[in-house]
Amino acid sequence: MNARAVPILPALSITETRDFYVKAGFQVRFFDDAHYGYLIVERDGIELQFFRHNTLNPLTNDHGAYVRCDEVDAVPEIFAPLGLPDHGVPRFTAPEDRPWRMREAYLVDLNGNLLRFGQPIG
Repeated sequence: MNARAVPILPALSITETRDFYVKAGFQVRFFDDAHYGYLIVERDGIELQFFRHNTLNPLTNDHGAYVRCDEVDAVPEIFAPLGLPDHGVPRFTAPEDRPWRMREAYLVDLNGNLLRFGQPIG
């Protein structure tokens, strides 16, 4: 079986979420903020789907996804156009070696969703 998992994440605003990810170079595959409140974006084989969640609190959101990649040190270039700080919401944390033998970078988007980008170490 050839399969892959795609996260479906909450978004307070589908339009603002689209704009956030487009600025980072993602392509919009589906967008409907009027009826369905749904968004699909994709970049470099990463597909993210979002549903509108009108009462979402980005500061307490506990949704996320793990993205395995082969060049985690290239991830900061993707999100550099957003000019994100390393604290607060949204934020970006640069790649760092973790005790669980993964090199990881973290993005917390404007909705509080955590995307962990990881690459095995040695």
